[in-house]
Amino acid sequence: MALELSFLAVLCSEMRLNDFSEVLNAIIKRLIRFFLILLGCITIPILRLRGFRKQRRCPPIGNKILYMSATELAAKIRKQELTCEEVVLAYIQRCRDVNPMLNAIVENRFDAALEEAREIDVSLKSGDKPEEVLKRETPLLGVPITVKESISVAGMSHTAGRRTEEPVHALNDSDAVRRAKKAGAIPLLVSNTPEMCMCWETFNNVTGTTWNPYNTNRTPGGSSGGEAALVASAASVLSISSDIGGSVRLPAFFCGIFGHKPTPEWVGADGHYPDCDDPDWLTFFTMGPMVRYSEDLGMFLKVLTRSEEAVARLNEEVQLSNIKFYYMEEIGSSAVRSVDGEIICEMRKFFKHLENVQGIKVQQIEIPEMAYAFEAATSMLVRLDGVDTIYKKGGNPREWRSVFVEFLRYITFRSPHTFPNLFYGILKKLGNALPGSHFKWYEKKNSLIKKRVQEILGDDGVLIFPSFPSAAHYPYEIYHKICDTTYMMIFNSIGLPVTQCPMGLNRKGLPIGLQIVGNAGRDNLTIAVAREVERVFGGWREPPSTEVIA
Repeated sequence: MALELSFLAVLCSEMRLNDFSEVLNAIIKRLIRFFLILLGCITIPILRLRGFRKQRRCPPIGNKILYMSATELAAKIRKQELTCEEVVLAYIQRCRDVNPMLNAIVENRFDAALEEAREIDVSLKSGDKPEEVLKRETPLLGVPITVKESISVAGMSHTAGRRTEEPVHALNDSDAVRRAKKAGAIPLLVSNTPEMCMCWETFNNVTGTTWNPYNTNRTPGGSSGGEAALVASAASVLSISSDIGGSVRLPAFFCGIFGHKPTPEWVGADGHYPDCDDPDWLTFFTMGPMVRYSEDLGMFLKVLTRSEEAVARLNEEVQLSNIKFYYMEEIGSSAVRSVDGEIICEMRKFFKHLENVQGIKVQQIEIPEMAYAFEAATSMLVRLDGVDTIYKKGGNPREWRSVFVEFLRYITFRSPHTFPNLFYGILKKLGNALPGSHFKWYEKKNSLIKKRVQEILGDDGVLIFPSFPSAAHYPYEIYHKICDTTYMMIFNSIGLPVTQCPMGLNRKGLPIGLQIVGNAGRDNLTIAVAREVERVFGGWREPPSTEVIA
């Protein structure tokens, strides 16, 4: 009897805790929604005035080299059908042509890249290695790449958009850049990112604002916005970027290209700024590729990864008929907006293609726990400790300067920092102020979402999911749309690989797309489906230019 009473007491206590957490969560969610709606009402009329500004078009693509995939370029360079110098010169010229419109480049290494290209051409003429050996050892031989400025490239700017008293340059290459170079790639530049990568748009007080090549009044997203703008405008063919809450996928979505968030720890995280010493950091954070052509995704990921298991998986042949397809059209949370009808329409077009052309059944699913996705993902992210921030005191990221003092400096125009960094400090303090029991409740919700998704997908399933509710917006609109990043951030929170795929342009000429989610280690499935999405929708579309080339 005593044991039964004890069990009932524990059960009642847990029920009371759950009831309290549900009520507290509902209050927090409603307050956030009210605040964001109010913010939108105040700011939208002002922000939309930017739409009346005259657009600046990128010049048309005049060199056929720029239309080739990295896979094709590498093959032609190995066969000496193209010189490496020709390819690098084409991309350098394109960077110079589009950057005045996009403002995406922080620092270039064009002269050094040309020297490296000429060395490769001389080496190829000597014929020391057969083509098959070159393909195996240096699959990216002579292919130019671009790198997000928060990722270290030896000798290049490495401030992540911060104002610093003295220039900061990377002493060493990050693991991802080192592997790309070993495979023969030639880095051209480092590109713009929001300060400390703390925003889903790309602006800072050093380089300024980066613009979207499809509409230069709109944002390319963030934090890898500089990379996405360059890839989409044909100023880059391969990009090394990073993703902690959609920072690869949102820019790829806004700019109509492919972006991949790999399985956690497949790609090394060293050499990134900001960094974090929290053990859970590598669940959220990963470096990943952005590309214009889906055939480059698997090849580039094999170059970047440090995991033998990853290479083995990516080498597996995938048949679409052996994949189980599931989809969701909405996340089911009252915290986020509904997905735009044009995006849903294009997603359904892909489902019909799979069923009518491929003979594959696509099953709609419901995951009730997704209703808590915003709270779960946000709380898990905010509770990370040891993140490099503007508040770091000395060399210890866990020791902070006063958030209140920095806020006072900001509102009196004496802070060198941008608002997202300031807001992170406020959010972090609020998150830490929540009762520990409530955080554990969020942690449980996050675990339930992960368990449900993994159980549904198994080893052979993919989930087709919206990337974001709408196409690229005007700068600073992300503030009242912050909850909508849940569509991407939840997959960082539960640590699953995702491929963002373009689905063409909406009626305003802006890119739209979808995400393909796989179970941990099944990146090969999401990339295989991305190839099919490209076949159906045509993949990357050239941004509008000032003139039409016959």
